[in-house]
Amino acid sequence: MHYSAELQKQMLQLARSAIASHLNIEPLISCEAEQLNENGASFVTLTKNGNLRGCIGSLQASRPLQEDIVQNALAAAFRDPRFRPLTSSELPLVTIEVSVLTEPEAVSFNSTEELFSLIRPDVDGVIIEKGYHRATFLPQVWLQLPTHPQFFSHLLQKAALPEDTPLTDLTVQRYQVEKFTEH
Repeated sequence: MHYSAELQKQMLQLARSAIASHLNIEPLISCEAEQLNENGASFVTLTKNGNLRGCIGSLQASRPLQEDIVQNALAAAFRDPRFRPLTSSELPLVTIEVSVLTEPEAVSFNSTEELFSLIRPDVDGVIIEKGYHRATFLPQVWLQLPTHPQFFSHLLQKAALPEDTPLTDLTVQRYQVEKFTEH
């Protein structure tokens, strides 16, 4: 997966346009690019003054990438339960990042050490699952949580699992992203 600079720009414009349209600032734009009509999974991350302001995404490619970006931009701006809905006065202060995910792949491991050896910091995003508990961190999260123990400890917390849950009890998948940010 590789997106041209022009296509990256279109995806960022699409995400911003979806939010602006919802706020009745401007009409929603559409993109004609063929690659955006293929099914894709994306995350849209909003930051304000360098701080997280919303982040919602899809782990599976189940709808056209264009639609996935629009829906995740709206969800990140208005339905992320960690934040109040974005206001029109905040929109100019927000930076948008779009991450397009590869298909998640199962990771087979027999020990915590083996798991850590199979997950590459700054490269792999991780999905953990146990029963009804599920959580993911994008590869970008390694910047804040640079060690495997930190990364997985916070991932367990995000999944609402006890911090002493053995990692060998989890189903683990990894994926990579191509990400682009507004300048």
